Amino acid sequence: MATSNGAIPADRKLRILMLHGFTQSGHSFEIKTKALKKSLEKAFTPAPKPGHLTQYPGGLELVYPTAPIRLDPEDVVPSSSSTSGAAEVRKEGPSVESESYGWWRRKGDAQPYTYEGIERGFERIASVLQEHSTEPFAGVMGFSQGGAAAGMVASLLESDRRPAFETAQAKGGMRYPDSFVKDTGYIEEVVHPPMRFAVSYSGFSAAMANAGLYQAFYEPKIATPMLHVLGTVDTVVSEDRSLRLVEACVGGSGEGGKRVVYHPGGHFLPSSQKAYVAALVGFIRDVLGEDGKEEETAAGAGKKEERVEDMDVPF
Repeated sequence: MATSNGAIPADRKLRILMLHGFTQSGHSFEIKTKALKKSLEKAFTPAPKPGHLTQYPGGLELVYPTAPIRLDPEDVVPSSSSTSGAAEVRKEGPSVESESYGWWRRKGDAQPYTYEGIERGFERIASVLQEHSTEPFAGVMGFSQGGAAAGMVASLLESDRRPAFETAQAKGGMRYPDSFVKDTGYIEEVVHPPMRFAVSYSGFSAAMANAGLYQAFYEPKIATPMLHVLGTVDTVVSEDRSLRLVEACVGGSGEGGKRVVYHPGGHFLPSSQKAYVAALVGFIRDVLGEDGKEEETAAGAGKKEERVEDMDVPF
């Protein structure tokens, strides 16, 4: 937030909300993304070091909340299907541990099914947003269930989203989360300004679970610039489920809205590979309107609707 005279505080940081996947926790997600965090800190250094962002001279800060729903062993038994909601029911970590949490549980074995506890998940996220309301987040980033949640959070914070929920609710759709609304005494406001960008790794659209219940997240389309990173051999979240989230975003090739990057792997976040880090860094710089280093753009960071396999990368 700028000072009263319009100057940007010297300690203003590029703050990103990090949403973990199903069966993970904020702590475990931070460990899994340690290499990514280190690369981003190097890319977005504090001023006056080379590479710093003029809008965020204080450098980078990643915030890792833990979802509120503690999972039982039966919640994380591997599913026999990889296309009918497996991301909600099979484990994403190496083992079922005490630190297994989710933003919601899938309820039901056949479509349309619902996301049990999703209101609690949004309450936790809203509380974190409010904690940082004086120094807002610039973006939200998530993996798998957290990637789906990242798209939802970006949607909820957009200025025209509440009327869409009211229209959908009249037809049986989900109510706009009360936790995302604050009463200032004069007018009801959303708890946090719109995100400047969102990033989804192996995310998906809730509309495939229950289009009627969750349609307001995606209609109208998500206008927040969003990067989607997908694994070409992901057997947990199928490509069609991820592409439904892509299709729910504004823009496309040449329009500057959504961007899609593929990595030749499965259901994981490519945290250390330079090409995919460069794609993320380039996306953030482009969204913020700040030019990056030549090597970042040379790696294909700003290309839209393009597979990383087609980039000039050492594979």
